[in-house]
Amino acid sequence: MSERGRVMMECGRELAEITAGLDQLYRSLSSADGFLNAEGLIPVAVAPVNARAFTDYAEVRDALSGLAEKVTAADIVPLRRDYMLEMIDSLEALIDTFEAKPISFADRLRRQIRIEPGPVSDEILDEYRMAMRQALDELGFRDGDLATDICRWEEARRVAPDDVISVLRVIMVEARQRTVQTMYDFSQEWIEPVGVTDKPFSAYCDYLGRKVLLNLDFPYTTYDLKHLASHEAFPGHLVHLGLRDAYVNDGIMPLDGAQVVTSSASSALFEGIADNGMAFLDWDDTPDDAVAIALQRLRSALRCNAAWMMHHEGKPLEAIVPVIAQASFQSEKTVSGRLAFLGHGLRAPFVYAYWAGERAVNTVWQSVARDERPVFWAALYGQMHTPSTLKRFREAAG
Repeated sequence: MSERGRVMMECGRELAEITAGLDQLYRSLSSADGFLNAEGLIPVAVAPVNARAFTDYAEVRDALSGLAEKVTAADIVPLRRDYMLEMIDSLEALIDTFEAKPISFADRLRRQIRIEPGPVSDEILDEYRMAMRQALDELGFRDGDLATDICRWEEARRVAPDDVISVLRVIMVEARQRTVQTMYDFSQEWIEPVGVTDKPFSAYCDYLGRKVLLNLDFPYTTYDLKHLASHEAFPGHLVHLGLRDAYVNDGIMPLDGAQVVTSSASSALFEGIADNGMAFLDWDDTPDDAVAIALQRLRSALRCNAAWMMHHEGKPLEAIVPVIAQASFQSEKTVSGRLAFLGHGLRAPFVYAYWAGERAVNTVWQSVARDERPVFWAALYGQMHTPSTLKRFREAAG
Protein backbone atom coordinates (compact mmCIF):
# COMPACT_ATOMS: atom_id res chain seq x y z
CA MET A 1 0.00 0.00 0.00
CA SER A 2 1.24 3.48 -0.86
CA GLU A 3 1.97 6.04 1.84
CA ARG A 4 -1.05 8.00 0.67
CA GLY A 5 -3.23 4.92 1.04
CA ARG A 6 -1.80 4.15 4.46
CA VAL A 7 -2.60 7.65 5.72
CA MET A 8 -6.13 7.42 4.31
CA MET A 9 -6.70 4.12 6.10
CA GLU A 10 -5.28 5.50 9.34
CA CYS A 11 -7.57 8.54 9.22
CA GLY A 12 -10.55 6.28 8.52
CA ARG A 13 -9.68 4.06 11.48
CA GLU A 14 -9.41 7.11 13.73
CA LEU A 15 -12.76 8.45 12.55
CA ALA A 16 -14.38 5.06 13.19
CA GLU A 17 -12.91 4.81 16.70
CA ILE A 18 -14.01 8.32 17.65
CA THR A 19 -17.51 7.72 16.26
CA ALA A 20 -17.80 4.44 18.15
CA GLY A 21 -16.68 6.21 21.31
CA LEU A 22 -19.28 8.92 20.76
CA ASP A 23 -21.91 6.22 20.31
CA GLN A 24 -20.93 4.59 23.60
CA LEU A 25 -20.99 7.92 25.44
CA TYR A 26 -24.40 8.81 23.97
CA ARG A 27 -25.82 5.44 24.98
CA SER A 28 -24.39 5.72 28.50
CA LEU A 29 -26.05 9.11 29.02
CA SER A 30 -29.43 8.10 27.56
CA SER A 31 -31.90 6.41 29.87
CA ALA A 32 -34.83 6.25 27.46
CA ASP A 33 -36.24 2.93 26.28
CA GLY A 34 -37.68 1.94 22.94
CA PHE A 35 -36.52 0.62 19.57
CA LEU A 36 -34.92 3.85 18.34
CA ASN A 37 -33.01 4.51 21.55
CA ALA A 38 -31.71 0.95 21.54
CA GLU A 39 -30.18 1.61 18.11
CA GLY A 40 -28.00 4.41 19.44
CA LEU A 41 -25.93 6.54 17.07
CA ILE A 42 -24.54 3.48 15.23
CA PRO A 43 -27.34 0.97 14.55
CA VAL A 44 -25.11 -1.26 12.42
CA ALA A 45 -21.37 -1.96 12.30
CA VAL A 46 -20.18 -4.64 9.90
CA ALA A 47 -16.66 -4.92 11.36
CA PRO A 48 -15.26 -4.59 14.90
CA VAL A 49 -14.07 -1.13 15.92
CA ASN A 50 -12.12 -0.29 19.08
CA ALA A 51 -14.15 2.55 20.52
CA ARG A 52 -12.28 5.47 22.07
CA ALA A 53 -13.05 5.94 25.76
CA PHE A 54 -14.57 9.37 26.44
CA THR A 55 -15.82 10.74 29.75
CA ASP A 56 -17.68 13.72 28.27
CA TYR A 57 -18.58 15.35 24.98
CA ALA A 58 -15.79 17.93 25.30
CA GLU A 59 -13.29 15.11 24.89
CA VAL A 60 -15.05 13.95 21.75
CA ARG A 61 -14.95 17.48 20.34
CA ASP A 62 -11.22 17.68 20.99
CA ALA A 63 -10.65 14.36 19.26
CA LEU A 64 -12.73 15.43 16.24
CA SER A 65 -10.92 18.76 16.05
CA GLY A 66 -7.56 17.02 16.10
CA LEU A 67 -8.67 14.61 13.39
CA ALA A 68 -9.96 17.47 11.23
CA GLU A 69 -6.54 19.15 11.43
CA LYS A 70 -4.83 15.88 10.54
CA VAL A 71 -7.13 15.23 7.58
CA THR A 72 -6.76 18.78 6.28
CA ALA A 73 -2.98 18.50 6.29
CA ALA A 74 -2.79 14.92 5.02
CA ASP A 75 -1.86 13.94 1.48
CA ILE A 76 -5.03 12.02 0.63
CA VAL A 77 -7.47 12.02 -2.26
CA PRO A 78 -9.34 15.37 -2.12
CA LEU A 79 -12.73 13.67 -2.45
CA ARG A 80 -11.98 11.49 0.58
CA ARG A 81 -10.64 14.47 2.53
CA ASP A 82 -13.78 16.48 1.83
CA TYR A 83 -16.03 13.59 2.84
CA MET A 84 -14.23 13.18 6.15
CA LEU A 85 -14.41 16.89 6.96
CA GLU A 86 -18.14 16.92 6.23
CA MET A 87 -18.60 13.83 8.41
CA ILE A 88 -16.62 15.38 11.27
CA ASP A 89 -18.71 18.56 11.11
CA SER A 90 -21.92 16.50 11.15
CA LEU A 91 -20.74 14.71 14.30
CA GLU A 92 -19.93 18.03 15.96
CA ALA A 93 -23.47 19.22 15.13
CA LEU A 94 -24.84 16.00 16.62
CA ILE A 95 -22.94 16.69 19.83
CA ASP A 96 -24.63 20.09 20.01
CA THR A 97 -27.97 18.29 20.09
CA PHE A 98 -26.76 15.74 22.63
CA GLU A 99 -25.65 18.58 24.91
CA ALA A 100 -28.89 20.53 24.28
CA LYS A 101 -26.90 23.47 22.92
CA PRO A 102 -28.73 25.96 20.70
CA ILE A 103 -28.82 24.69 17.12
CA SER A 104 -31.67 25.37 14.73
CA PHE A 105 -33.41 22.66 12.77
CA ALA A 106 -32.19 24.38 9.60
CA ASP A 107 -28.60 24.08 10.80
CA ARG A 108 -29.14 20.44 11.68
CA LEU A 109 -30.27 19.78 8.11
CA ARG A 110 -27.41 21.81 6.68
CA ARG A 111 -24.65 20.34 8.85
CA GLN A 112 -25.90 16.83 9.65
CA ILE A 113 -27.75 15.75 6.50
CA ARG A 114 -25.69 18.16 4.32
CA ILE A 115 -28.61 19.61 2.38
CA GLU A 116 -30.16 23.03 1.93
CA PRO A 117 -32.83 23.39 4.62
CA GLY A 118 -36.49 24.20 4.14
CA PRO A 119 -39.73 22.54 3.12
CA VAL A 120 -40.06 20.84 -0.25
CA SER A 121 -41.53 23.43 -2.61
CA ASP A 122 -45.03 23.33 -4.08
CA GLU A 123 -43.40 23.35 -7.52
CA ILE A 124 -41.68 20.02 -6.83
CA LEU A 125 -44.79 18.54 -5.22
CA ASP A 126 -46.80 19.55 -8.28
CA GLU A 127 -44.28 17.75 -10.52
CA TYR A 128 -45.00 14.55 -8.62
CA ARG A 129 -48.75 15.12 -8.88
CA MET A 130 -48.48 15.73 -12.62
CA ALA A 131 -46.48 12.53 -13.11
CA MET A 132 -49.16 10.59 -11.23
CA ARG A 133 -51.94 12.20 -13.21
CA GLN A 134 -50.36 11.30 -16.55
CA ALA A 135 -49.68 7.69 -15.57
CA LEU A 136 -53.14 7.23 -14.05
CA ASP A 137 -54.72 8.54 -17.25
CA GLU A 138 -52.68 6.02 -19.24
CA LEU A 139 -53.92 3.24 -16.95
CA GLY A 140 -57.54 4.33 -17.28
CA PHE A 141 -57.96 5.81 -13.79
CA ARG A 142 -59.46 9.11 -14.88
CA ASP A 143 -62.96 9.13 -13.47
CA GLY A 144 -62.38 11.55 -10.58
CA ASP A 145 -59.95 14.04 -9.12
CA LEU A 146 -56.38 12.98 -8.35
CA ALA A 147 -57.14 12.00 -4.75
CA THR A 148 -60.03 9.78 -5.85
CA ASP A 149 -58.08 8.15 -8.65
CA ILE A 150 -55.03 7.49 -6.45
CA CYS A 151 -57.25 5.83 -3.86
CA ARG A 152 -58.87 3.68 -6.55
CA TRP A 153 -55.47 2.75 -7.99
CA GLU A 154 -54.09 1.80 -4.57
CA GLU A 155 -57.15 -0.25 -3.73
CA ALA A 156 -56.85 -2.13 -7.03
CA ARG A 157 -53.18 -2.93 -6.33
CA ARG A 158 -53.57 -3.60 -2.61
CA VAL A 159 -52.12 -6.85 -1.25
CA ALA A 160 -54.28 -8.70 1.26
CA PRO A 161 -52.74 -8.40 4.76
CA ASP A 162 -52.37 -12.16 5.13
CA ASP A 163 -50.44 -12.32 1.84
CA VAL A 164 -48.06 -9.40 2.33
CA ILE A 165 -45.06 -11.38 3.58
CA SER A 166 -45.35 -14.14 0.96
CA VAL A 167 -45.76 -11.58 -1.85
CA LEU A 168 -42.77 -9.61 -0.58
CA ARG A 169 -40.67 -12.78 -0.53
CA VAL A 170 -41.52 -13.54 -4.18
CA ILE A 171 -40.67 -9.98 -5.22
CA MET A 172 -37.37 -10.14 -3.31
CA VAL A 173 -36.40 -13.27 -5.25
CA GLU A 174 -36.88 -11.35 -8.50
CA ALA A 175 -35.00 -8.35 -7.11
CA ARG A 176 -32.08 -10.61 -6.23
CA GLN A 177 -32.07 -12.16 -9.70
CA ARG A 178 -32.05 -8.73 -11.34
CA THR A 179 -29.25 -7.56 -9.05
CA VAL A 180 -27.15 -10.59 -10.00
CA GLN A 181 -27.77 -10.03 -13.71
CA THR A 182 -27.23 -6.27 -13.63
CA MET A 183 -24.92 -5.31 -10.77
CA TYR A 184 -23.37 -7.69 -8.24
CA ASP A 185 -23.39 -11.44 -7.68
CA PHE A 186 -25.42 -11.77 -4.49
CA SER A 187 -26.96 -15.05 -5.65
CA GLN A 188 -25.94 -16.77 -2.39
CA GLU A 189 -27.26 -13.99 -0.14
CA TRP A 190 -30.74 -13.79 1.35
CA ILE A 191 -32.59 -11.74 3.93
CA GLU A 192 -35.89 -13.14 5.24
CA PRO A 193 -39.02 -10.93 5.40
CA VAL A 194 -40.69 -11.05 8.81
CA GLY A 195 -43.90 -9.33 9.88
CA VAL A 196 -43.91 -7.06 12.96
CA THR A 197 -46.37 -4.59 14.48
CA ASP A 198 -46.28 -1.46 16.60
CA LYS A 199 -42.92 -0.24 15.28
CA PRO A 200 -41.81 3.32 14.32
CA PHE A 201 -41.04 2.32 10.71
CA SER A 202 -42.67 0.68 7.71
CA ALA A 203 -39.72 -1.61 7.03
CA TYR A 204 -36.28 -2.15 8.52
CA CYS A 205 -33.20 -3.99 7.30
CA ASP A 206 -31.74 -6.05 10.13
CA TYR A 207 -28.51 -6.76 8.27
CA LEU A 208 -26.76 -8.71 11.00
CA GLY A 209 -29.86 -10.83 11.70
CA ARG A 210 -30.56 -11.16 7.96
CA LYS A 211 -34.19 -10.12 8.32
CA VAL A 212 -36.39 -7.49 6.72
CA LEU A 213 -38.88 -6.41 9.36
CA LEU A 214 -42.12 -5.29 7.71
CA ASN A 215 -44.65 -3.36 9.78
CA LEU A 216 -47.99 -5.03 9.21
CA ASP A 217 -49.87 -2.10 10.74
CA PHE A 218 -49.69 -0.36 7.35
CA PRO A 219 -51.42 -1.26 4.06
CA TYR A 220 -49.24 -2.17 1.05
CA THR A 221 -49.71 -2.32 -2.70
CA THR A 222 -47.68 -4.64 -4.89
CA TYR A 223 -45.63 -1.60 -5.86
CA ASP A 224 -44.98 -0.61 -2.24
CA LEU A 225 -43.52 -4.07 -1.73
CA LYS A 226 -41.47 -3.79 -4.91
CA HIS A 227 -40.00 -0.54 -3.60
CA LEU A 228 -39.27 -2.09 -0.20
CA ALA A 229 -37.69 -5.20 -1.74
CA SER A 230 -35.23 -3.06 -3.69
CA HIS A 231 -34.72 -0.57 -0.83
CA GLU A 232 -34.15 -2.94 2.07
CA ALA A 233 -32.56 -5.85 0.22
CA PHE A 234 -31.56 -6.03 -3.46
CA PRO A 235 -29.77 -3.80 -4.49
CA GLY A 236 -30.40 -1.59 -1.46
CA HIS A 237 -29.29 -1.96 2.14
CA LEU A 238 -28.42 -5.67 2.08
CA VAL A 239 -26.19 -5.29 -0.97
CA HIS A 240 -24.76 -1.96 0.16
CA LEU A 241 -23.85 -3.25 3.62
CA GLY A 242 -22.68 -6.57 2.24
CA LEU A 243 -20.22 -4.85 -0.07
CA ARG A 244 -19.01 -2.52 2.67
CA ASP A 245 -18.62 -5.56 4.92
CA ALA A 246 -16.43 -7.29 2.34
CA TYR A 247 -14.45 -4.19 1.35
CA VAL A 248 -13.63 -3.20 4.94
CA ASN A 249 -12.67 -6.70 5.97
CA ASP A 250 -10.51 -7.10 2.84
CA GLY A 251 -8.67 -3.87 3.62
CA ILE A 252 -10.00 -2.09 0.53
CA MET A 253 -12.25 0.41 2.31
CA PRO A 254 -11.30 2.50 5.39
CA LEU A 255 -12.77 1.31 8.69
CA ASP A 256 -15.34 4.11 8.98
CA GLY A 257 -17.10 2.41 6.07
CA ALA A 258 -18.09 -0.33 8.52
CA GLN A 259 -20.44 2.00 10.39
CA VAL A 260 -23.97 3.21 9.67
CA VAL A 261 -24.19 6.51 11.54
CA THR A 262 -27.65 7.99 12.15
CA SER A 263 -28.44 11.59 11.14
CA SER A 264 -24.92 12.17 9.88
CA ALA A 265 -23.28 13.33 6.66
CA SER A 266 -23.48 9.74 5.35
CA SER A 267 -27.23 9.32 5.93
CA ALA A 268 -28.59 10.84 2.71
CA LEU A 269 -26.47 8.56 0.54
CA PHE A 270 -27.26 5.50 2.64
CA GLU A 271 -30.98 5.99 2.05
CA GLY A 272 -30.58 7.49 -1.42
CA ILE A 273 -28.81 4.40 -2.72
CA ALA A 274 -31.63 2.22 -1.44
CA ASP A 275 -34.36 4.46 -2.82
CA ASN A 276 -32.83 4.27 -6.31
CA GLY A 277 -32.70 0.50 -6.32
CA MET A 278 -35.50 0.04 -8.85
CA ALA A 279 -33.83 2.50 -11.24
CA PHE A 280 -30.49 0.70 -10.97
CA LEU A 281 -32.21 -2.54 -11.98
CA ASP A 282 -34.15 -0.95 -14.89
CA TRP A 283 -37.25 -2.10 -13.00
CA ASP A 284 -39.25 1.11 -13.28
CA ASP A 285 -40.62 1.12 -16.81
CA THR A 286 -44.41 0.68 -16.58
CA PRO A 287 -47.21 3.21 -15.96
CA ASP A 288 -47.89 1.51 -12.61
CA ASP A 289 -44.24 2.07 -11.69
CA ALA A 290 -44.58 5.73 -12.69
CA VAL A 291 -47.57 6.17 -10.38
CA ALA A 292 -45.85 4.34 -7.53
CA ILE A 293 -42.55 6.21 -7.83
CA ALA A 294 -44.17 9.64 -8.00
CA LEU A 295 -46.44 8.75 -5.08
CA GLN A 296 -43.48 7.50 -3.06
CA ARG A 297 -41.58 10.73 -3.77
CA LEU A 298 -44.60 12.86 -2.88
CA ARG A 299 -45.12 11.11 0.44
CA SER A 300 -41.41 11.22 1.25
CA ALA A 301 -41.34 14.95 0.50
CA LEU A 302 -44.42 15.57 2.63
CA ARG A 303 -42.80 13.77 5.57
CA CYS A 304 -39.95 16.27 5.23
CA ASN A 305 -42.48 19.07 5.33
CA ALA A 306 -44.03 17.53 8.42
CA ALA A 307 -40.62 17.57 10.12
CA TRP A 308 -40.14 21.21 9.09
CA MET A 309 -43.56 22.11 10.48
CA MET A 310 -42.75 20.42 13.77
CA HIS A 311 -39.14 21.43 14.37
CA HIS A 312 -38.90 24.78 12.58
CA GLU A 313 -42.43 26.15 12.84
CA GLY A 314 -43.18 24.59 16.22
CA LYS A 315 -46.47 22.98 15.25
CA PRO A 316 -47.74 19.98 17.27
CA LEU A 317 -48.10 16.58 15.63
CA GLU A 318 -51.88 16.60 16.02
CA ALA A 319 -52.04 19.73 13.84
CA ILE A 320 -49.62 18.33 11.27
CA VAL A 321 -51.14 14.89 10.68
CA PRO A 322 -54.43 16.01 9.04
CA VAL A 323 -52.57 18.33 6.65
CA ILE A 324 -50.11 15.65 5.57
CA ALA A 325 -52.81 12.97 5.37
CA GLN A 326 -54.89 15.00 2.94
CA ALA A 327 -51.92 15.99 0.77
CA SER A 328 -50.49 12.45 0.66
CA PHE A 329 -53.79 10.61 0.01
CA GLN A 330 -53.42 8.57 3.20
CA SER A 331 -55.43 7.99 6.34
CA GLU A 332 -54.53 9.96 9.45
CA LYS A 333 -53.79 6.66 11.21
CA THR A 334 -51.21 5.69 8.61
CA VAL A 335 -49.63 9.15 8.56
CA SER A 336 -49.49 9.27 12.35
CA GLY A 337 -47.64 5.96 12.35
CA ARG A 338 -45.22 7.03 9.62
CA LEU A 339 -44.40 10.25 11.50
CA ALA A 340 -43.97 8.58 14.88
CA PHE A 341 -40.19 9.04 15.01
CA LEU A 342 -40.21 12.78 14.24
CA GLY A 343 -40.15 13.63 17.93
CA HIS A 344 -36.99 11.57 18.55
CA GLY A 345 -34.10 13.95 19.23
CA LEU A 346 -31.41 12.05 17.33
CA ARG A 347 -33.64 11.24 14.36
CA ALA A 348 -35.45 14.56 13.99
CA PRO A 349 -33.68 15.53 10.72
CA PHE A 350 -33.27 11.96 9.45
CA VAL A 351 -36.52 11.92 7.47
CA TYR A 352 -34.85 14.30 4.99
CA ALA A 353 -32.24 11.63 4.26
CA TYR A 354 -34.81 9.68 2.25
CA TRP A 355 -36.21 12.40 0.02
CA ALA A 356 -33.00 14.42 -0.35
CA GLY A 357 -30.89 11.29 -0.65
CA GLU A 358 -33.07 9.79 -3.39
CA ARG A 359 -32.94 13.08 -5.24
CA ALA A 360 -29.16 13.51 -4.82
CA VAL A 361 -28.38 10.01 -6.09
CA ASN A 362 -30.95 10.14 -8.90
CA THR A 363 -29.65 13.48 -10.18
CA VAL A 364 -26.17 12.01 -10.64
CA TRP A 365 -27.59 8.72 -11.93
CA GLN A 366 -29.32 10.59 -14.75
CA SER A 367 -25.92 11.86 -15.93
CA VAL A 368 -24.34 8.38 -16.03
CA ALA A 369 -24.11 6.68 -19.42
CA ARG A 370 -25.01 2.99 -19.54
CA ASP A 371 -21.40 1.93 -20.13
CA GLU A 372 -20.32 4.08 -17.16
CA ARG A 373 -22.69 2.41 -14.69
CA PRO A 374 -20.13 -0.05 -13.26
CA VAL A 375 -17.77 2.85 -12.47
CA PHE A 376 -20.61 4.77 -10.85
CA TRP A 377 -21.73 1.79 -8.75
CA ALA A 378 -18.14 1.13 -7.67
CA ALA A 379 -17.89 4.70 -6.39
CA LEU A 380 -21.38 4.66 -4.89
CA TYR A 381 -21.17 1.36 -3.03
CA GLY A 382 -17.42 1.24 -2.43
CA GLN A 383 -16.75 4.74 -1.09
CA MET A 384 -18.38 6.92 1.53
CA HIS A 385 -20.15 9.99 0.15
CA THR A 386 -22.30 12.99 0.98
CA PRO A 387 -24.63 14.64 -1.54
CA SER A 388 -21.89 17.10 -2.47
CA THR A 389 -19.05 14.59 -2.87
CA LEU A 390 -21.18 12.21 -4.95
CA LYS A 391 -21.50 14.89 -7.62
CA ARG A 392 -17.74 14.57 -8.04
CA PHE A 393 -17.55 10.76 -8.02
CA ARG A 394 -15.45 10.78 -11.19
CA GLU A 395 -12.62 12.32 -9.19
CA ALA A 396 -12.29 9.19 -7.06
CA ALA A 397 -9.27 7.89 -8.94
CA GLY A 398 -7.49 11.26 -8.61
